[in-house]
Amino acid sequence: MFAWNDKVPGYLLGKVEITMTVVFTALFSVVLLLVSVPFSHNVWFELADSEAFGFTVLFFFIALLVVCLSKRLLYGVGRSGAAITYFHYILWNLGEIALVCLLYTMFTVEGDRFGILDLREQTFEVIFLSSLVYCLMSMAVPYTLSAMYFALNDRDNTIRLMNYGSVVTDEVIQPREERKITLFDNSGNLKLSLNLSSLLYIESDDNYIKVWYVDSHSTLKQYMLRCKLKTIEESFAGSPLIRCHRKYIVNMERVITLKKEKDGYEVELDNDTIQQIPVTKTYEENVLAYFNSSARNIN
Repeated sequence: MFAWNDKVPGYLLGKVEITMTVVFTALFSVVLLLVSVPFSHNVWFELADSEAFGFTVLFFFIALLVVCLSKRLLYGVGRSGAAITYFHYILWNLGEIALVCLLYTMFTVEGDRFGILDLREQTFEVIFLSSLVYCLMSMAVPYTLSAMYFALNDRDNTIRLMNYGSVVTDEVIQPREERKITLFDNSGNLKLSLNLSSLLYIESDDNYIKVWYVDSHSTLKQYMLRCKLKTIEESFAGSPLIRCHRKYIVNMERVITLKKEKDGYEVELDNDTIQQIPVTKTYEENVLAYFNSSARNIN
């Protein structure tokens, strides 16, 4: 169960998820429109009369445009790093619904003024409240279903940091091999297991991450899976895997130098094929704290 002041999971603010939510909501609304119009006396949507039909299509596309612009703005706010809580997220969606209801009410009033529709002496407030019921069904329901689907889908892959120091075995375990990175799919099947010392950094690629590591022959390789970098950051709290940028989590045990550049700090890994990774102001304190605690090189 979530708390109102908890941050919204990243999967609700991703570009793909927001796009899918808008598409699903549009399709859901069309189906609901086709099913409900013949039985409703509270809506003016008309599919037979050509003039009213054109009015209906115009309203639908303007409402869809409003929702698209709102979601695009929400995506931008999420990408900016602003803390969006469940309260903000729900309030934002309710605001979209209210805006579409207002748009419907204005269309109704204008339609009556031009003789396309018949208000039957209904007031502005009555029309707005009537439209609110329909909009809650056509928008709130698909929004909720989409969020539930993405929540389940987000569990497709899990990445874990396992400590093998407490495992009973007849093999001699070297200290550097006691910690392993393990990746599982949604069925619990192990997909990748590597020593923490082999991992270089983790890179965000929208809704996916790229795990960069070296194999037993010191060859640089990558493994991609669907996961949010924020999930990795929270899973590895207290470990040498530290976030230094919006796109990067670095294994600090593989960092050889922290350099002060004109635009900020950069970390250099012990692999010549990897370019220096920037450290942004947001995460600078954590990186510096690690270097200060381990008394490593800062140039």
